[in-house]
Amino acid sequence: MPAPSLLSRPFEFLNKLNSNNNREWFNKNKDQYLEAHQQVIEFAELLLMELSKTDVIETPTGKKSLYRIYRDVRFSKDKTPYSIYFGGGFRRASAERRGGYYFHLEPGNTYVGGGFWGPNSQDMMHIRKHLQQEPDMLRDIIQSKDFKQNFGSLKGEQLKRAPKGFEVDDPAIDLLRYKQYWVRHEFDMKKVMKPNFHLSIVEQFQNMRPFFDYMSEILTTDLNGESIL
Repeated sequence: MPAPSLLSRPFEFLNKLNSNNNREWFNKNKDQYLEAHQQVIEFAELLLMELSKTDVIETPTGKKSLYRIYRDVRFSKDKTPYSIYFGGGFRRASAERRGGYYFHLEPGNTYVGGGFWGPNSQDMMHIRKHLQQEPDMLRDIIQSKDFKQNFGSLKGEQLKRAPKGFEVDDPAIDLLRYKQYWVRHEFDMKKVMKPNFHLSIVEQFQNMRPFFDYMSEILTTDLNGESIL
């Protein structure tokens, strides 16, 4: 018989939590949560071990990559106290490597993402100036067969108009309107429940590298291509 998936128990717990998202049930079943959480830690450790073979990661352990299951509901209309997924992220190390990896483990909604969710104003202007000067390099990446096959299209919130300091008829306006630059790949449950599913996640993390590497180049060089580090 094939080895069971490390996500079997976590997903079993999440399905129950989805139907009982309240503190009374959670506290009564805390042992189930702790068991599920431990298996997610083991899964995250496998991700980190494999990812570290091809990238330099700042996040020290799989456990440290995980987000809390307890939701901050202070400013949310949804007052359910717990997330119905396990999620986590890995930070790339050093100023030369920009971008972050994210994994989202949820029954029927498991995916990975990566990129630049909230660039500060200085980085945002720097990205836009580079893209205005030379938009085709990023276009070549996001229009490639591999990129489309794995991620579909570039994701991120966009302005309705041209950003301040740029014209609406700029040839690069399709890229300049972005406020975020990220990618996403979704997995079907058949693949998610395979014993070696962590390798499929790492494969998609690796598929993000041409995008990450080019965006890192943008953020670490001036408009003449000289390092600003």
